Amino acid sequence: MDTEAATTPQFALSDTDINWDRLDKTRFHIIGAVLFTAQSALLHPTAVVKTRMQVAASGLSNMKGMSVFTHILRSDGIPGIFRGFGTSAIGSMPGRVLALTSLEMSKDFMLKHTQGSDIPEASRIGLANAVAGMVSNLVSCVYFVPLDVICQRLMVQGLPGTTYCKGPFDVIRRVVHAEGVRGLYRGFGLTAVSQSPASALWWGSYGAAQHIIWRSLGYKDDMEKKPSHVEMVTVQATAGMVAGASSSVITTPIDTVKTRLQVMDNYGSGRPSVLKTARTLLKEDGWWGFYRGFGPRFLNMSLYGTTMIVTYELISAKKLS
Repeated sequence: MDTEAATTPQFALSDTDINWDRLDKTRFHIIGAVLFTAQSALLHPTAVVKTRMQVAASGLSNMKGMSVFTHILRSDGIPGIFRGFGTSAIGSMPGRVLALTSLEMSKDFMLKHTQGSDIPEASRIGLANAVAGMVSNLVSCVYFVPLDVICQRLMVQGLPGTTYCKGPFDVIRRVVHAEGVRGLYRGFGLTAVSQSPASALWWGSYGAAQHIIWRSLGYKDDMEKKPSHVEMVTVQATAGMVAGASSSVITTPIDTVKTRLQVMDNYGSGRPSVLKTARTLLKEDGWWGFYRGFGPRFLNMSLYGTTMIVTYELISAKKLS
């Protein structure tokens, strides 16, 4: 009996956090690509609604998210709420591999190098996730900013102040012809400077929230009891939703400025800038204008966090069963 008890694997809270060593790399990249694409399809309509609400002179900025959704369906049908999805789904696959790989490797590095430190476990996990999220965002910005410019321009076609394009390659041709390659990187500095801390906030909140939830359920590092697969996914999904909700409150104003900066063409004299865009937005709607599209973005980031963590669990190599 003593031998059996000694060999019984113990449950540690850190085991609930999916890390690089516990992932089958082939499943992670191949199956993960399919699952994340399906996830993107479910959430893409919220991105279209959010983007249209944030663009000036769209006539939709003062409408509620559901009203904008209904308006798009009536005027453009189902294709209207999926504008830019093909480009986003196909184009994001390489970028997602880059982002998730850098995320997992950075998190694994931080967890290993803080192990045995005096930092409380919840803070250690939150710190590792935060640093990994920041590094991942910085690395992936180089790829995703041009993709965002292309997809968002496709989403808002036909609205005042935008240019009609036949497809993603036509968007690239027009932008490069008008502004050069740097035109594809509109909002890059704003994205890198603002979204990296936002990504750190998301992953940090997720790691800390998950740890706190496990503690509140009575799980401790020295317990032999292991959570069921359903319980584990539920806790991770809840932590992901909390993290997404927290992040959206802080990042929506920056996202509104970035979106307008990336899609508008009638920006007057000189090159578009963050300051010029922010001043125009403030003049049009006051401070509340910075929260255009907050509802759809809140929903998108909350659901994104939930589905992403569940997807992570589905492709992780080792289960706590």
